[in-house]
Amino acid sequence: MRLLTFKHGIHPDYHKWFTREKGIRKTDLPQMVVIPLKQHLGAICNPIVNKGDEVKVGQKLGDNDAFVSCPVHSSISGIVKSIGPYQHPGGDMVDSITIESDGKDEPFRAHRPPQDISTLQPDEIRNIIRETGIVGLGGAAFPTHVKLNPPKEKQINTVIINGAECEPYLTADHRLMLERSEDIIYGIKAVMKLLGVRKSYIGIEANKKDAIAVILKGLEKEKDADISVVSMKVKYPEGAEKMLIYAILKREVPAGGLPMDVGVVVQNVGTTIAIADAIQRSKPLIERVVTVTGLGVKRPGNLLVKIGTLFSDVIKECGGLKDGARKVLMGGPMMGIAQYSLQVPVVKGTSGIVVLVDDELKLEKTVPCIGCGNCVKACPMFLLPTRLASYTDHDMLDKADEYGILDCIECGSCVYVCPSKLHLVQLIRLGKAKILDKKRGKGVKK
Repeated sequence: MRLLTFKHGIHPDYHKWFTREKGIRKTDLPQMVVIPLKQHLGAICNPIVNKGDEVKVGQKLGDNDAFVSCPVHSSISGIVKSIGPYQHPGGDMVDSITIESDGKDEPFRAHRPPQDISTLQPDEIRNIIRETGIVGLGGAAFPTHVKLNPPKEKQINTVIINGAECEPYLTADHRLMLERSEDIIYGIKAVMKLLGVRKSYIGIEANKKDAIAVILKGLEKEKDADISVVSMKVKYPEGAEKMLIYAILKREVPAGGLPMDVGVVVQNVGTTIAIADAIQRSKPLIERVVTVTGLGVKRPGNLLVKIGTLFSDVIKECGGLKDGARKVLMGGPMMGIAQYSLQVPVVKGTSGIVVLVDDELKLEKTVPCIGCGNCVKACPMFLLPTRLASYTDHDMLDKADEYGILDCIECGSCVYVCPSKLHLVQLIRLGKAKILDKKRGKGVKK
């Protein structure tokens, strides 16, 4: 099988050996969960329950009529103890609903009965996806029903399923492909029917040969859907949407554009499973697989975790922290977000909890740029990272915008190869925020 790839990129140490052979294990029922009312890109949900209310598993807790938004649901049964600001692992304080478990894990009975895609119309499938609160589970957490509702002038002809999982340390998607291949295929067929698409590809990195074999085996009995498995070169960030599209189809998403501009929709393998669960089992997105790993964890693993479970409880399920644990990330080391507290909840976008020790941090002192050009050679978006960072640092936002800062996907490849250890992604992220807020008529403090 020919290996497909994109231009530029890097080859970080993957460190997937911690958990790649560890099957998915369901965690114990948490005594408490914290459900943020915003776990997605778009408008925050409004609470539809009150303090003191009794809630059940899968019951809707919050919603918003805005187009770009999606509801949140209770992952346990119990009593609503509070509604108010709580620390989100993304860094902000977000209005959240704290629920104390009653130990019963009793399901909400007001769900519609399970259905099948063969009996559903596209709009019905899209509505099920919306009502069950499904977002992209690769980390971006964009509402899936919105992505699957492109403007009529954007003709979608191809669906790509992201099974690359190129982020170091993380193996949740790998395990899902091995253990839930039938649901992945079912979810793909649902997306294809919704969009009226005849062709789909599943992109999987070549270091996951067992997953490739399992998916291919599952596709042998599929006669009514044109779904192909393509093997990707092991390279970072192979799983980024624009990189996947170029590698598989050789289509280039234009600067400032979206995959729909070249007739493509990309979904994560976990998202397709959530879609299958929603249609076949009437199950909202109330749990997800999280890779808990790193040298700072006693017993790394892939855990099926209730949304809202605190990081401290999840890490406890893995034996706790080792002596020498120094840094906890939500996500992997390339694009993850550092946490200052373990009292933050797992959210829909939590693909991993990575705990690093001193030897892994490599906290070298930064020095001025030496003009080596390594960042330019690595950048998969063909940008000039040091120049963009410098423009931000000197508040030259118009120049940063002119040089394409908004096209940066914040993959961290530039930082990985920088001998000066410059904080390029942080500065570029700041510059993007300033430019976007300026365009919206706001201001951002440096």
